[in-house]
Amino acid sequence: MKTSERLLNASKTIWDAYNEHPFVLGIQNGTLERDKFRYYIMQDFLYLKDYAKTYAVGVAKAKSVETANLFAKYINVMNGELDVHKGYMGKFAVTQEEIDAMKPSLDNLSYTSYMVRVAYDESEVEVLAAVLSCAYSYEVIAKKIVANRPESVDDPFYGDWIRGYASDEYAAGNVILIETLDRLSAHYTEEQLRHLEDIFIACSRYEMAFWQMAWEMRL
Repeated sequence: MKTSERLLNASKTIWDAYNEHPFVLGIQNGTLERDKFRYYIMQDFLYLKDYAKTYAVGVAKAKSVETANLFAKYINVMNGELDVHKGYMGKFAVTQEEIDAMKPSLDNLSYTSYMVRVAYDESEVEVLAAVLSCAYSYEVIAKKIVANRPESVDDPFYGDWIRGYASDEYAAGNVILIETLDRLSAHYTEEQLRHLEDIFIACSRYEMAFWQMAWEMRL
């Protein structure tokens, strides 16, 4: 069994529950309150800044130029997402001043602190396990949304979000992450693989907590 398959099997119960969460169902059905989504994208903006730091440490931990370039590529992609004037930030007219004044929620802070700690304490493989939970779960969630409600891609508000994460372009990036993780962990011992499971499950639980945080708009 490939490492990625093992990680997904270990976290299957959590991942199966993503699309049953009311926040995700609200996106799927186009019924999610806009204020909840606004809060989510603002917290996600703060999250992405530390998510980018995790990749940055990954660059330093990488043992090959190929892996270093992979981590660096994702930092460049996130630079676009961190542009306040693009995408949903623009739709909601979120200002830089609002972003600067907003504090990360406790769930957000705990999640990003965990990922950054993994990056500093562990190797390139553990970094990949930590970031994959976020990157790949969004693809899985979006594709399940489309499967459950095909017309969701045409939603005038949430359609852009769904199409973006369900796109072939987004999936291609995840394929590279998964293949790199599998290749670099091929020699891992059972103990090391169990440790990767612990990291991946923890990040999967944090992903679920992030949806709940956004639903409750809690700090």
